[in-house]
Amino acid sequence: MNTISKYLSLVKFAHTIFAMPFAMIGFTYAVSTLPEAAADSAPWHYRWLPLLVQVVLCMVFARNVAFGFNRWADRDIDAANPRTADRDIPAGRITPRAAMIFVVINAALFIVTAASINTLTAALSPVALAVVLVYSLCKRFTSMAHLVLGLSLGIAPVGAYIAVTGEFAAAPCVLAVLVMTWCAGFDIIYALQDAEFDRRAGLHSIPARFTAAQALGISTALHAASIAALVWFASFCPGSWLLWTGCALFTAILVAEHMFVTPTRQRHIGIAFGTLNGLASLTLAAFVIADLLLS
Repeated sequence: MNTISKYLSLVKFAHTIFAMPFAMIGFTYAVSTLPEAAADSAPWHYRWLPLLVQVVLCMVFARNVAFGFNRWADRDIDAANPRTADRDIPAGRITPRAAMIFVVINAALFIVTAASINTLTAALSPVALAVVLVYSLCKRFTSMAHLVLGLSLGIAPVGAYIAVTGEFAAAPCVLAVLVMTWCAGFDIIYALQDAEFDRRAGLHSIPARFTAAQALGISTALHAASIAALVWFASFCPGSWLLWTGCALFTAILVAEHMFVTPTRQRHIGIAFGTLNGLASLTLAAFVIADLLLS
């Protein structure tokens, strides 16, 4: 395995698909709601493409920091858990020192890139890094770690909006609530795999604290909150058939996720966690962005 492949494996780069589509929604919403004079002052590709590249780079660097630090912090836990013992650090494919160097480099690149966008993104970049870093320590003392993970992903649409406008607004914050509850809900489903190990190791999670049925009930409640936040966010958008089609498909995928995984049937957790949630975020983003640009 070459060096690039090793680091892509370390940070599960494919999982960027969870937060990146929502960052694109936040970015597009910001551009589409700018006053006409600001929006039309230059051709789109001159005005927005460089900024879009900066936002994507920030997303990638922040993701690398979050996952790299998580793998470094959890290296001993991962080595003790049969399900995770083959991850890159416990398996010896990447050393702890190399992983930490990777984290530090990406953190620096994130701060530099964020600082090049505007004053507010520069000021908030250390806060964003603090959130994504603290998640990795949360399971040692709180079962609410799932919500902290959700918050770390929920930063994405707000950050993208601020990159365009230089200020906060209600709509991207509502979108952040959607992402936070959606992510926390599916992370609970994923954590079902390690419930017994977490109990033995003294780690905290919703599945470790409650029964599988109770944990899935909490996950369902969080996803219900996600759908409510989605409807709320939709009220800020043009509201064409494209938007409501995307909302309906996103909701249907979440329902399917809970049909795949039940208290007595958990063999499809991988499909529910990776495939369905990736499909949900991409589908919703495609329809919402189309609604914003075409309406």
